[in-house]
Amino acid sequence: MARAPLLQLTDISLTFGGNPVFDDLSLTIQQGDRVALVGRNGSGKSTLMKVMAGLIEPDSGAVVTPAEVRVGYMEQDPDLSGFATLGDFARAGLAEPEGYRVEMVAEGLGFDPARPVATASGGERRRAALARLLAEAPDLMLLDEPTNHLDIQAIGWLEEQLADTRTAFVLISHDRAFLRALTRATLWIDRGEVRRQERGFEAFEDWREETWAAEDEARHKLDRKIKAEARWAVEGISARRKRNQGRLRALAAMRADRAAQIRRQGAAAMALDAGPQSGKRVIEAKGISKSFGDRVILKPFDVRVLRGDRVAFVGPNGAGKTTLIKMLTGEIAPDTGTVTHGTNLEIAVFDQARSAIDPTVSLWDAMTGDPSMRVSGRADQVMVRGNPRHVVGYLKDFLFDEAQARAPVGSLSGGEKARLLLARIMARPSNLLVLDEPTNDLDVETLDLLQDILGDYEGTVLLVSHDRDFIDRVADTTVAMEGDGRAVIYPGGWSDYRAQRPEDAPPAPVAPRDKPAQTAKDQAPSDTTARTGLSFTERHRLDALPRVIERLEAEIGKLSEFLSDSDLFTKAPAKFAKASEALAERQMALTAAEEEWLALAERAD
Repeated sequence: MARAPLLQLTDISLTFGGNPVFDDLSLTIQQGDRVALVGRNGSGKSTLMKVMAGLIEPDSGAVVTPAEVRVGYMEQDPDLSGFATLGDFARAGLAEPEGYRVEMVAEGLGFDPARPVATASGGERRRAALARLLAEAPDLMLLDEPTNHLDIQAIGWLEEQLADTRTAFVLISHDRAFLRALTRATLWIDRGEVRRQERGFEAFEDWREETWAAEDEARHKLDRKIKAEARWAVEGISARRKRNQGRLRALAAMRADRAAQIRRQGAAAMALDAGPQSGKRVIEAKGISKSFGDRVILKPFDVRVLRGDRVAFVGPNGAGKTTLIKMLTGEIAPDTGTVTHGTNLEIAVFDQARSAIDPTVSLWDAMTGDPSMRVSGRADQVMVRGNPRHVVGYLKDFLFDEAQARAPVGSLSGGEKARLLLARIMARPSNLLVLDEPTNDLDVETLDLLQDILGDYEGTVLLVSHDRDFIDRVADTTVAMEGDGRAVIYPGGWSDYRAQRPEDAPPAPVAPRDKPAQTAKDQAPSDTTARTGLSFTERHRLDALPRVIERLEAEIGKLSEFLSDSDLFTKAPAKFAKASEALAERQMALTAAEEEWLALAERAD
């Protein structure tokens, strides 16, 4: 007997003032579903998820959830008002015996449940909301950008939790690696239509291109047919008016159908100008260090950045990535050591806090009010890479319409604010680009474009990101902040860094700032730690490692089989080199995983 669906939407229509967001939408979420919800920024992903959660009432249609099914929703900006601490919010509504789940999730996500809500950062608030949802253990989880503001270690922990759960979930995320690892089906919102494919995000981009190609072909055929029928109407209608009225009505219907088709939104017309060439040596730091009180952010560290380098900075939240970049760019001074800049540096900064833009001003004023972009005597133009442009025309390059130009910056979504900041940065020449969490809130298409632009950029890039896929695509060097003030330089991107680490294990955790002193009760070991010598996270890691080892062995087998072709080196030397490199990386990772399992297993015995 077929099981009832967890959630069913039937003939949903929703309009916010103008064009419909959705029209006659129907979809079903079944038990065990692991669904990626994808689409351009502003396409309605978060709105659809709120309809699923019952937070937005559709204009028409039905949202049906069986009475026994519990639906949990994590929104992008959780409201924690009325709660004293993050833990109070996370435990709200849980039965007393279930409260321990919050502590376990807090350890995995790396936040302090005792932190007061009033002093918590946006990232800590999101972690508390995620802990609350995971502790509730609903039948269906609706997750809206759960990885935003999580560091890579927390993302990895969450990925493992969702991979192991039997709970169905619908997931919105810009993190390709996260989506690829977890999803088995894809909901794609495109111009108010929601399509579903029973394959995970791994297959999405091919599906999207095939869909668009078929759509373009159908539109081309319709255009040709309309043109042919219109020619017939002009040349032959006078002699056959009564006999062919049906054909004329069909022509009118085709024209109406063509006019009603909604054009796809193009990609943002982003571009970077590297400006004057900097010296070959861009930054050289020798023996720099930094502490805040008793907390060591960076122990003495040396690095040389040359023109054209793409350097990624990775590590847990609070490890000091942004502080290190600010020392390298001269924004703050190191406690010890020296930082020397090369010649002709012109720096542009993408700030993760978006603090460069006043949320109370309009998009128009945010552009024309920037002294570096102002055109003397013209209030409606901005200087873009040395040429005057009308402010609305330039904003349209970044997918803003004329009505939005007069709207306040505070009304924009996270992705739109990121695009606006990119518009300001890309308007002026630079040869050193500092990108601090640029991937938060951007849709997949804009991330693709940004990656391509950085690939062609002749300047130097310093990048802070928790997006593993984006780091792999962009970086040629990785600086890992590994805890306790240690910074280590690795060649390559994220995957190369992980393969080169002596152990395939998370970096040392960073203590939260201003954490209250522990009581004797807090310092007492948990039952699990006392019994096994392992923390909850280490125990979970020990349980997960056999799957990691099995996956690596399978990948090594496939690569070995691929390289066994004796003609491969002659026929495709590039593929041979790439496969050989990948094989060596996975063999190193396998060795590290096996050694880690042995070390943890010995401590657990």
